[in-house]
Amino acid sequence: MKKIQFADQKQEFNKRPSKIGRRSLSRSISQSSTDSYSSAASYTDSSDDETSPRDKQQKNSKGNGDFCIKNIKQADFGRREIEIAEQEMPALMALRKRAQGEKPLAGAKVVGCTHITAQTAVLMETLSALGAQCRWAACNIYSTQNEVAAALAEGGFSVFAWKGESEDDFWWCIDRCVNVEGWQPNMILDDGGDLTHWIYKKYPNMFKKIKGIVEESVTGVHRLYQLSKAGKLCVPAMNVNDSVTKQKFDNLYCCRESILDGLKRTTDVMFGGKQVVVCGYGEVGKGCCAALKAMGSIVYVTEIDPICALQACMDGFRLVKLNEVIRQVDIVITCTGLFQIEYLDRMKNGCIVCNMGHSNTEIDVVNEYVASLHLPTFDAHLTELTDEQAKYLGLNKNGPFKPNYYR
Repeated sequence: MKKIQFADQKQEFNKRPSKIGRRSLSRSISQSSTDSYSSAASYTDSSDDETSPRDKQQKNSKGNGDFCIKNIKQADFGRREIEIAEQEMPALMALRKRAQGEKPLAGAKVVGCTHITAQTAVLMETLSALGAQCRWAACNIYSTQNEVAAALAEGGFSVFAWKGESEDDFWWCIDRCVNVEGWQPNMILDDGGDLTHWIYKKYPNMFKKIKGIVEESVTGVHRLYQLSKAGKLCVPAMNVNDSVTKQKFDNLYCCRESILDGLKRTTDVMFGGKQVVVCGYGEVGKGCCAALKAMGSIVYVTEIDPICALQACMDGFRLVKLNEVIRQVDIVITCTGLFQIEYLDRMKNGCIVCNMGHSNTEIDVVNEYVASLHLPTFDAHLTELTDEQAKYLGLNKNGPFKPNYYR
């Protein structure tokens, strides 16, 4: 009996992956529910990583090959992640359960460009359950969870995305979503405006037939306002970014958790006692600062907006100009929605730079002057926009920075 057990155990042991493969597999499984970086290591080998997904011929279990992802074999793993995400999204799941019998989105042909994560998969599958047809690409070349993309492809979705795309891959994936024979999208769901911009520039006749655009980001909303101001936005567009639930959950609460997770996974540094400057105190900046403060970091904040600056001071953070601290800080985190963040060339050796994407650069008219009068009490130094930065944001460098309804 013992010999039989030992033989079985030995046979089972021989089936196990090698030491390197076992370590890679263990890491990817243990971190899968939160780690968008794990997918490059999960269920792949070095030869697979060297081959571009564009050069592969893959099909799902039903023989469908209208997708381009890293590895379809990761589908089961991705499905487990999606099932976990469903538990974290009760409102969307309730909507799916309530309306899927009515199919209110029947006839909708949605082309999307967002982060490809387990949470996005829940959204896509909800749209499909409500009757929509979907084709999807990634809005970010680094954030795709490969196993989730595989699960979506296995489920019949036309998804074109993988972690580590080149810029050429990025635009190729968007074009594959849009340019398909016999399929005319009538709705756009965008995060950043790249998909909208691509269709507007390259397929103007297709753009004119779009019935509506949903935009999730500050940058994308700015682009739409610019088109509207120029009289070129011929399609109804919805600004989802400024909804309260989107701002608070996506920009504030999620960034409050993901900032530490991302930095820990990529650098494995301790935060206690580290000097950190956070550029921007919008919703994303607030979340980052709260998390870093809780970990014992010494946090500085830069701001152009007197209301956000006053909020930072009242929350206990030291408001500075970047050039005042850039030579001494250990970590620089940008979450401004700007471009040309200056003085980064003056950082000390070993300084970590982290970009948290586009913060919520709100624009207001009323209370900013009053807020600015409070700042000298804190010996606070307000950062001023350059002319080019102000032009990029579509703002007057002296304000206003907030809409009237901002509170």
